[in-house]
Amino acid sequence: MGTEAGTCTEQRCCAGRRYFCSVELALQVIGGKWKPIILWHLRSGQSRRFGELRRSMPNVTQKMLTQQLRELEGDGLLLRTVHPQVPPKVEYALTDLGASVLPVLDQLCRWGAAFEASQPVRGDVARSAL
Repeated sequence: MGTEAGTCTEQRCCAGRRYFCSVELALQVIGGKWKPIILWHLRSGQSRRFGELRRSMPNVTQKMLTQQLRELEGDGLLLRTVHPQVPPKVEYALTDLGASVLPVLDQLCRWGAAFEASQPVRGDVARSAL
């Protein structure tokens, strides 16, 4: 599994982040509750407006979505395009670096579906926990 198998003992720094292994670095860049979902919604390759992204993730606040988009843009995973018009039109699209994480997210989606299928149905109790 690469050169790091079992060698997460030396601290390193990349892009202003301190980490011990590449998995930790990757999770710092794409981890969290909303970043993977944002990347997933942009997977088609088409630009999406802020409002479209917001509607596709009804549980995220505007403030949190803005923050996560800025972080993804800052890390080079998203391209933010502002069109000079009134009202302002802002679109987001994946960069090549952002698109490079899609196979990982696809595997995560498959794992999630398999996990879901392996769990007993609990009716409305499970839904209310969301």
